[in-house]
Amino acid sequence: MSDLQPLTPEDGVERFLRHREPSVRESTLQNANTRLNYFLDWCEEREIEDLNTLSGRDMADFVAWRRGDIAPITLQKQLSTIRQACRWWADIDAVEEGLAEKIHAPELPDGAESRDVHLDPERAEAALEYFEQYQYASRDHALIALIWRTGMRRGAVRSLDVEDLQPDDNAVRVEHRIDEGTKLKNGEAGERWVYLGPKWFQVLDDYVSNPGRPQGTDEYGRRPLFTKEDGGRPSAQTIYKWLMRALHPCTYGECPHDRTPETCDARGRTANVADCPSSRSPHAVRRGAITHHLTEDTPPETVSERMDVSLDVLYQHYDARTEREKMDVRTDHLPE
Repeated sequence: MSDLQPLTPEDGVERFLRHREPSVRESTLQNANTRLNYFLDWCEEREIEDLNTLSGRDMADFVAWRRGDIAPITLQKQLSTIRQACRWWADIDAVEEGLAEKIHAPELPDGAESRDVHLDPERAEAALEYFEQYQYASRDHALIALIWRTGMRRGAVRSLDVEDLQPDDNAVRVEHRIDEGTKLKNGEAGERWVYLGPKWFQVLDDYVSNPGRPQGTDEYGRRPLFTKEDGGRPSAQTIYKWLMRALHPCTYGECPHDRTPETCDARGRTANVADCPSSRSPHAVRRGAITHHLTEDTPPETVSERMDVSLDVLYQHYDARTEREKMDVRTDHLPE
């Protein structure tokens, strides 16, 4: 704290926007300005006159303050801008290093996003083909393969250990271990074995033995399946960023928005990965996976158990099939 240089919230916001202006579109800058104005209102209400004094508890209070006024999906987008600002303020010695990582958005409830926002099978296949050819068994390859094949929530993905892989069954075991730092959305009711099949299980198995994969254990002595650079277990927010960036269309093909990686708002260390118009969150990949299973004539009851989602929620929030696609599936089961 003693190394920090005093900076008022107003001056901090102004400096941050001035820093971002040359590298982002005008609409992006306007959105950032609007979101940061709410932060300034909160600072004024709490009589915070120096960014140096901000702590993780303060940021939790800000999240709670803002949560009462907007939808969860909107709050997540707004907090991404606050995190960007906090990282930049840390670089100029205005806030403590790591403050951005202490800003936690509430988990989105099932169906918080529109059913129209999902990963199309064509995009999933294109991404998987690219990674299979150029980055086989990389972290991103294994992550996309797992979520697309199983529709797992990112919390479940985060909870997986190397020992949860079941080679004799080409499956993965999902367990609720709240006393050891990981939990499932539906608790013990969400525990299950999930079949991957030989092809996709092999991708995960090869990822585990990939020389470039960081090895390590978490604070409970468990070996996470997906690891950070230090070998530890990633947060749900980190998994969100990994997947969003891996699924940017320019990662595995041409950018459909006439941007380049050097000038794109969604690329770079401090960029907001969600600024890509074609970005797809883990929740959207889960929704796409569920829809794809249904379109391929998988019984809804099977999808419900496999994806740990009730039939009511599945039909109301996850089934993104068109009415024509639903009719085609029903037709296959009608008598001649």
